Amino acid sequence: MGPDGAVSIIFRKELAEAADPAARKAELVQEYREKFANPYVAAGRGFIDDVIEPRETRARLINGLEMLENKRDSNPQKKHGNIPL
Repeated sequence: MGPDGAVSIIFRKELAEAADPAARKAELVQEYREKFANPYVAAGRGFIDDVIEPRETRARLINGLEMLENKRDSNPQKKHGNIPL
């Protein structure tokens, strides 16, 4: 559900009472997008680590993959074997 559906539910009574419901809904949708439906709000509250701009995506992915290129996962040795039952 996007901002349009959220506004329809949250502000249902206000839209029903408005003189011009379509114009009021457009105002509320714009306000909702600015306040809630953007990544910067989530980043400010700590829900996500970073906001990557589309033009930076390729470089970020390449750097991350290069960093992990030689990584090897080392699991601890087994302490106990499986006994036959």
